[in-house]
Amino acid sequence: MTLPVSCPLAVNIIGEGPNLVLLHGWGVNSGVFMPLVAQLSQYKVHLIDLPGFGHSQLTSNELNVWLEQLQAVMPSNAIILGWSLGGLLASLLVHQHPQHYQGLITVASSPCFLAQAEQDWPGIKPQVLSLFHRQLELDLSLTIERFLAIQAMGSASAKTDIKQIKEQVLARPLPQLAALEVGLDWLASLDIRAQTQEIERPWLRLWGKLDGLVPKGVVDLMPQQPQFSDHVFDKASHGPFISHPQEFVAVIHEWIKQLPANSQG
Repeated sequence: MTLPVSCPLAVNIIGEGPNLVLLHGWGVNSGVFMPLVAQLSQYKVHLIDLPGFGHSQLTSNELNVWLEQLQAVMPSNAIILGWSLGGLLASLLVHQHPQHYQGLITVASSPCFLAQAEQDWPGIKPQVLSLFHRQLELDLSLTIERFLAIQAMGSASAKTDIKQIKEQVLARPLPQLAALEVGLDWLASLDIRAQTQEIERPWLRLWGKLDGLVPKGVVDLMPQQPQFSDHVFDKASHGPFISHPQEFVAVIHEWIKQLPANSQG
């Protein structure tokens, strides 16, 4: 795929096979997936840095612009996987352009990250996101390092996992502060529960039972359709592909193999 010269997004394409797009979460870049790529050799993997993260340029703080920029670099008939904030974006893309995607995979991603006490919706407490905002203003790199440490919780080799992920993520430029701020704002304000009720494509939702950002109670409140399925990693936290990579790849590979031919748009 040849990208237009004006494209603000950095896309790294590795391998041959069915198109598998990976969208990272807040605070990192597509380098977070690099340790996983070797195990995804049967796919044509598209690693995309979100606007303002890694090597991608931030040109707008508008959600619709982000979605337009992402859709512009999407291969046709793709399986799109989004982690955390990337899962919100992936869900919206599949909702808006169902004919373009073969399937959707979300990882540790809630359609509404902020807790909604009046609706008994579990999620992140507002003061936690406020704390991240304040820490960003004080020390950008330290805040990101602390956030990375959360991702490998539950792993038997957490220290090694964190070291590996930091090497990959920090090999690229630090995120722009404006991109981090808008990402936190969206985690606090986006509620796409209505849109997820309307998703037409097969949807695999992966969760960590020990996740401190997306409580396990969210799983039972998600929309249910015959083409939707859930898998919970019992000993994983917010980054199951970091803490349990082999099991993670096995689950998504088995799911992709079972996609019906008529889901291919």
